[in-house]
Amino acid sequence: MTAFRFAEPLCEGIIEKRKSQFTMVIQYEGQTYNAHCPTTGRVGNLDLSGRPCLMSKSSDPKRKMPFTVEAVSLNRPEDTDKSWIGINQNAANRYVEHFLTNGGFADMVGTGNEVHREQFLGISKLDFLVGNTYLEVKTPLQHLQLDIPDYVKTKKQTPFSSTDRMVKHFQELAGSLAEHQRAILLTCFIYDNPGFQVIERSTNYDEVRQIVDDCVAKGVETWQANFKLTPTEVALEKYFPIRL
Repeated sequence: MTAFRFAEPLCEGIIEKRKSQFTMVIQYEGQTYNAHCPTTGRVGNLDLSGRPCLMSKSSDPKRKMPFTVEAVSLNRPEDTDKSWIGINQNAANRYVEHFLTNGGFADMVGTGNEVHREQFLGISKLDFLVGNTYLEVKTPLQHLQLDIPDYVKTKKQTPFSSTDRMVKHFQELAGSLAEHQRAILLTCFIYDNPGFQVIERSTNYDEVRQIVDDCVAKGVETWQANFKLTPTEVALEKYFPIRL
């Protein structure tokens, strides 16, 4: 299976601090930079200061922040063989599109289908229409299903309640089944996640759970995909159906 290759290898730096929702302060080759943070939410319960990171560099000389942080690591900065956690949730759609068009998800959606991005369905804009299947991609980062080493700083987590967008997409997917053969919610992890679990319930968990159960009963499928990110590429490690 052909991996998704970065146009240029990612640069490795160290996060000094998360300055705001959209900005991290990075140390790279002895200099300090403001780098774009591609996720506005939290990355598990990690305090990202001191974490190694991988960054892509923009080719636009006018861009205010030339670097974008693509991944972080739980390894120590001096470790030579690091594992990476991808945090660019928008980039996940590019990875999914690459493998959809190259037959990587054959067991999920078959092969030879036309792949269309950003398709409107009702009041929602879903990520893909693959043949006759609507497919929505989610890349959760609020909780990391990983063992956190003792030397990694963590923070107290706040209750999570931002579920409106996910619920809307579930309901639109369920509604599409009257005219389409299939509808899939694909939960993506850019690290080796053993199998998605709800670790911490949202403040409106019972209401959301009922809606999800109703949509699954109508035929919405739920799948998981694990990607492995390195400085040069992203590989699709595995994908499989899951029960939420």
